[in-house]
Amino acid sequence: MTAAASTRIENALARYSAMTRRTVERYLPTGRPGDYLYAPMRDYLDRGGKGLRPALLLATCEAFGRRVEDALGPAAGLEMLHNAFLIHDDIEDDSPLRRHGQTLHKLHGMPLALNAGDALAALAMQPVRQDPALGSRVRDLLISEFSETIRVTTEGQALELGWRREGAADLAPNDYIALAGKKTCWYTTVAPLRMGAIVGSYGTASLAALSRFGFFLGLAFQTRDDLLDIELLSEPGKVPLGDIRESKHTLLLVHLLATADSKDRSWLSGFMAQRQSARTPAQCARVLTLMYRYGSVDFTRKFGAEMASSARAYFAEAFAQAPASDHLTLLHELVDFVVDRSK
Repeated sequence: MTAAASTRIENALARYSAMTRRTVERYLPTGRPGDYLYAPMRDYLDRGGKGLRPALLLATCEAFGRRVEDALGPAAGLEMLHNAFLIHDDIEDDSPLRRHGQTLHKLHGMPLALNAGDALAALAMQPVRQDPALGSRVRDLLISEFSETIRVTTEGQALELGWRREGAADLAPNDYIALAGKKTCWYTTVAPLRMGAIVGSYGTASLAALSRFGFFLGLAFQTRDDLLDIELLSEPGKVPLGDIRESKHTLLLVHLLATADSKDRSWLSGFMAQRQSARTPAQCARVLTLMYRYGSVDFTRKFGAEMASSARAYFAEAFAQAPASDHLTLLHELVDFVVDRSK
């Protein structure tokens, strides 16, 4: 992608993110107990982020013909839900860092962090229920989308956590697709696209093609995330080889498990059976070496490129009801941005 297009997308992401954050602030309580609840609830939101989810939702709304202001409520709710997921995810992974700082449970302890995540998730529907720009029919459709998003995402998280608990090794790339389709694709790309189209079209847009486009875009996004974990080894605020240390079933690990010889597979199974705290940097580095040796890195790069190509192929069908516009151009360029991003 060209430097000009990349800058254009980064500016749009920052603009959409700022608008969403201002809207979120209207729905977050203040006062007591501030130090124990309301400040922790705001912590991850204040640290910023990629802003992909609200950008997809808001740009899709505009592409289908309505103003960005008409979709700020759903965008704010989705961003609140996303940050609640992050708090819980960090607890479940015992991650030490998030967005260049300590994770919430490391700063405040697990009980307060868990409570803050619960509160943020519970409040996430408030911007949708109270947004005056949404009619009752559109509001009901959005509430159903939120409910489905929570169900599918938590199913995906349960699958990943269960695999890690069992040290699941008999997995194939199709298992990874099933996992990522639930855990990442739905609430990162599919749901924002669907919600934006619902608002932008007053609930008349066909959502099936948008879901297909979003599914492949989400897989491209997740595989790029998998690769960034092994590429950004000295990134500030990031644990080197964090996915390997947590024994996450990335496509890299799934491919390695499926292709390693019996000796390396046995060692890898033993590594995964250890407590996370017992896994050493040297062991993690050995896993990375094996990923390169068995072609897992090349396989993942090729897979991500294929998913991006499939997303491009479905784009026209997904937005067949949307007229040509700068918003549509932005959404099309986002495919390349997701695949080429460096963080």
